[in-house]
Amino acid sequence: MTTKRIIPCLDIDNKKVVKGKNFLDVQEIADPLTLAKKYVADGADELVFYDISASMKNRALFLDLIKEIAEVVPVPFIVGGGIRTIKDIEAIFNVGGDKVSINSAALTNPLLIEEAAKRFGSERIILSMDVSEVAPSKWSVFAKGGMEDTAIDAIEWAKKGEKLGAGEIVVNSIDQDGVKAGYNIALNRAMAEAVDIPIIASGGAGTLEDFHTVLTEGKASAALAASVFHYETMTIHGLKDYLVEQKIRS
Repeated sequence: MTTKRIIPCLDIDNKKVVKGKNFLDVQEIADPLTLAKKYVADGADELVFYDISASMKNRALFLDLIKEIAEVVPVPFIVGGGIRTIKDIEAIFNVGGDKVSINSAALTNPLLIEEAAKRFGSERIILSMDVSEVAPSKWSVFAKGGMEDTAIDAIEWAKKGEKLGAGEIVVNSIDQDGVKAGYNIALNRAMAEAVDIPIIASGGAGTLEDFHTVLTEGKASAALAASVFHYETMTIHGLKDYLVEQKIRS
């Protein structure tokens, strides 16, 4: 049995952890280093650091903060946001990041995924996409923090990302983000059936059952979540115990 991963997410703005709903009404929550330590101690399989404003503000990554967190995170540490070039990726790996999650830059220059995968290995390169349903069972990729519809079909973009060399795909559902009403099962299942690389579901976790559903019916290989862990709706340890009981984890 393949172990399904649980991945807490730290959305970072102004060097603080923040959270919103549907990519809007973003509020400051906590210190990222404190939360990183807490989530690792509680059993996180991996940890994601998303600098949510670096791309929109066209500023450099918080490499000092990434380095500080990487030093206390023994599990795979994923960094995303503001990555534009191979040099940016190299800088992240040099300060301790294990994987990069590329979103906006891949839309502008898809060959960045290919070049990065060839240079650093597919297993370290994740294609991330912000997705919203634009018609029944039809999803579009959005840019600029979920504000701009690129008119790119999300399923086709996933297929292209895999061909270019991405080792995993993060599917951020804008419609479900921060709502805690469950992951978009149809979206994640369609993604998983379209590609052969792991799908990381993101957006909508509210209950233990939501994780169970997306990791089974949704066919996701991993579930990423923020609000339920930030606000202590559940613990990662408790969630993993539940998944073992449900025979989702070995």
